[in-house]
Amino acid sequence: MSLASAQQFLDKVKTDETFAKAVRGATTAQQRAALVAGAGFDFTQQELDQVRKGELSDEELDSVAGGGYLCVTDACATHK
Repeated sequence: MSLASAQQFLDKVKTDETFAKAVRGATTAQQRAALVAGAGFDFTQQELDQVRKGELSDEELDSVAGGGYLCVTDACATHK
């Protein structure tokens, strides 16, 4: 797991609309985690949060995550 993988994931979400729609369209954290892992990414939610902090403007974050909290791991069940 790595910060580099988390950054690559965010870059892909920002540049690949089909992938971004698939990630946003996943209805559960398990579906998102499977989609992300299937695309070859390996990072924790904490690593994603760390990379997102200061990396994306509010406008970019809204467009990437649909204005909501993007959680890609099972650990997110506690964030609801």
